[in-house]
Amino acid sequence: MRRFEDKVALITGGAAGLGEGVALRLAEEGAKIVIADVNAEAGEKVAAGLPDAIFVQVDTSDPAQVEAAFAAGIDKYGKVDVVHNNAGITGEQQPVHETTVENWDHVMSINASGVFYVMKWGIEAFLAAGGGSMVITSSSAALAAQENITPYTFAKAGIMGVTRSAAVEYATRGIRVNAIAPTAVLTPMVEAFIEASEDPVAFRAERETWNPVPGWPYASDIAGVVAFLASDEAKWITGLTIPIDGGYTAR
Repeated sequence: MRRFEDKVALITGGAAGLGEGVALRLAEEGAKIVIADVNAEAGEKVAAGLPDAIFVQVDTSDPAQVEAAFAAGIDKYGKVDVVHNNAGITGEQQPVHETTVENWDHVMSINASGVFYVMKWGIEAFLAAGGGSMVITSSSAALAAQENITPYTFAKAGIMGVTRSAAVEYATRGIRVNAIAPTAVLTPMVEAFIEASEDPVAFRAERETWNPVPGWPYASDIAGVVAFLASDEAKWITGLTIPIDGGYTAR
């Protein structure tokens, strides 16, 4: 399929994990790609491996850098049609009473404020282009509680609300906004999360049967859903958060 021929997609957190998987999928379907990530070495490597892509270094917690990233994409390709608003961190694993203010603020700066900054300048780009589609990465943790990740859960739950608000606000202007809520996907970030746990071997084994569908999803599994939501095939879908969790939240 070439659903994104002549489309330009900007992907935050595109240097690894889900973002890299989405970049590969959209590029395969014809999109020009803007990889936006704080990791320059990894981001440049991903962009170099795609048919038509650029890398822009950006810390999404900094609004000026987010604005500059969109400006760079528009300067190169003339527009932005698709945004995967994906950059995020897990933060430290602690119960609420042990969570530090510094950890809370750090997670919020990227998973909440950073998502807003990308939404703000993404929608501005869509308005200039006459429309567009944004897919934001939330989490199954926003739909069913998990222990020791309260800042992460708080931010990911907030994504569902801002997705609905923006979808309604811009529905008459050719702009769609949806979110995905994946279960744990076997990416470098999740690998690091596992290794930071008290018992990585036990944690990994537990997660193998965490969802009704056994095993782990991979970035390519998530990318297929993002590509559908970003495409014109989903033109009547907006304001939704789609679980990609092997039945975890169906219990």
